[in-house]
Amino acid sequence: MTFHVVIPARYASTRLPGKPLLDIGGRPMVQRVVEQACASGADRVIVATDDTRIAAAVRDPRGRQHAIAVMTEPDLPSGTDRVAAVATRLGWDEGTVVVNVQGDEPFMPPALMEQVAELLMGDGPAGIATLATPIESLGEFLDPNVVKVVTADDGAALYFSRAPIPWTRDGVQEGAGPREFGGAMRHVGIYAYRVGTLRRITRLPPSGLELRERLEQLRALQNGLRIVVGACRVPPGPGVDTEADLERARGRASGQGRSSSGENA
Repeated sequence: MTFHVVIPARYASTRLPGKPLLDIGGRPMVQRVVEQACASGADRVIVATDDTRIAAAVRDPRGRQHAIAVMTEPDLPSGTDRVAAVATRLGWDEGTVVVNVQGDEPFMPPALMEQVAELLMGDGPAGIATLATPIESLGEFLDPNVVKVVTADDGAALYFSRAPIPWTRDGVQEGAGPREFGGAMRHVGIYAYRVGTLRRITRLPPSGLELRERLEQLRALQNGLRIVVGACRVPPGPGVDTEADLERARGRASGQGRSSSGENA
C-alpha cells in the first residue's frame, strides 16, 4: 500500500499565534505530527507551509535526504488547497493517494493514517475517505464545535453537521432538550484523497452548505462526490485548538516521556 502524508501548517492562528511551533515536550508541535506520520506506512511525509520558520523546524526522523517541507503561497484559503499545491508541485498523478493530517494533531495515531488510506484504496467509487468515532456524552453531541456525521449502510457520508445529528425525536421531552445520542458519530478530521479528486475540489467554488456550516467537506458532498467513512480502529488523539488544549497536550507528552510504552503506543 503506497500513500503520501501532507501536513498543512500555517504560522498564523487567531487563538494560538505560531501554533505549529509551540513547544510540546521539547519539540515543536508540527514536528510531533511529522514523527507520527513517519511512523505510519507513508512513502513520503511533507509539511506544506507558508512560513520559513516552520520549514526550518521540521525534519524526517527516518533520515531520508529529500526535503520534507514544501513552501506554498500564503494566500491559499485552506489546508486542502495546500495539499493540492504540494501534489501539483511534486507531480503526483491523479490516482495517487494522499492523506491530509492537520498540523495541530500531535497525537494522531499512525494506525489511523494507514486506515484512512486503506479505506480509500478499497473503495473504487470514492474520491475521499475519512474517519469517525462514537460520541461519548450528551455535551459532546450538543457542542457545535464537534462535527457530527451520518452515513449510508455502505459507509458513504450522507451529511456532516455542527448540529446534533441524527436527532432522536422520541428522546426529546417537551420543554427540555434531548437526552438520547446513542449511535451518533463524531467526525475525525483526517482525510485521504485521490489526487484527481483533490484537484477537482479545489477548483470548485465554496458551496452553500459549506458556507452555512463552515465545513469544507460539504463542498464535495454537495457536488456529488462520494466520501466513504470508517470507524476508527484505535482512539484518535486530542488536537490542539486552545490554550487549555495546549496545556493538556504538554501534560500528555510529559506523561509519555515517563512511560515505557512509547509515543505511538
